Amino acid sequence: MTFRDKRILITGGTGSLGSTLLKRLLSGEKGLPYRITILSRDEAKQSALKAEYAMDPEFNRRVRFRIGDVRDYSTVVSALYDVQIVFNAAALKQVPSCEYHPSEAVRTNITGAENIVRAIDEHALRVDKVIGISTDKACKPVNVMGMTKAIQERIFLSAGERCPQTEFICVRYGNVLASRGSVIPLFKEQIKRGGPVTVTTKEMTRFLLSLDKAVDTVFAAVESGQSGDTFIPRIRSARVIDVAHLIIGCRDIPIEIVGIRPGEKIHETLISEEGISRTVLHNGDYYVIKSVLGEPPAFQALTKEFSSEDSIMDYDALENLLWDNGFFND
Repeated sequence: MTFRDKRILITGGTGSLGSTLLKRLLSGEKGLPYRITILSRDEAKQSALKAEYAMDPEFNRRVRFRIGDVRDYSTVVSALYDVQIVFNAAALKQVPSCEYHPSEAVRTNITGAENIVRAIDEHALRVDKVIGISTDKACKPVNVMGMTKAIQERIFLSAGERCPQTEFICVRYGNVLASRGSVIPLFKEQIKRGGPVTVTTKEMTRFLLSLDKAVDTVFAAVESGQSGDTFIPRIRSARVIDVAHLIIGCRDIPIEIVGIRPGEKIHETLISEEGISRTVLHNGDYYVIKSVLGEPPAFQALTKEFSSEDSIMDYDALENLLWDNGFFND
């Protein structure tokens, strides 16, 4: 099985994706790892995660924690020792924060990725796979977060030339429904305060997927990806204002249109026109962009870019998605 007896490192492992990834790994659905190391710089989140799993024998047997930062090369070298699979989930991902503090986004999203590649290269570490977690904002980027993530993708996807013994694969997806800082938790907090619920524009669309679907994509990349591949789930999008209406429901809460924040797009793109010629379909559930450094595939899966403007769910489909992910349970 994919992860049986493997030694795994999750950078940014106390975040929303890292926590869900940890839960799925501990379930043993694809084999129980020998060891899972969580690297993060937030000791409070680490303590909370330990408390959550305090009575879980598999957690206590297999999970280890390290306080540290992917920005620090020596920390990365130490954390990568004796690791076979790396999930790089460490990121500065809030668009406005990255706009106001671009150098900080560079240090985490770019330097952090380079530190992983450099450590493997300079210390001849026997890492089998590195999975870089990216975002739709890296495609045709207009904001600092997207720009730094786009460069992170290129660092990982070109790293096979420096480290041919390691496979470097990226995963790119849209907005994760329950992740910290995403729009639905924001809407629910605004509703709890009595409103208004703030929406940027009536036209804005976003790709939506659950945390488990994000982890499914990560697992698919580990199982089937080749070095230089970018895995993208075939997901649909929604109008943000439709999400707001559904979360508000029958409550008397106003919606306020506040305008686009610094660095935001009206629509997002997961595969650009430039990537179409290198995109293939994988198992019906994923698109895979093959390496820009290799030959284009003989058959391509798309004839136009994969944009949130073109794959919008109707109201019923969106409502079903939110129901399925527990957003009407409180």
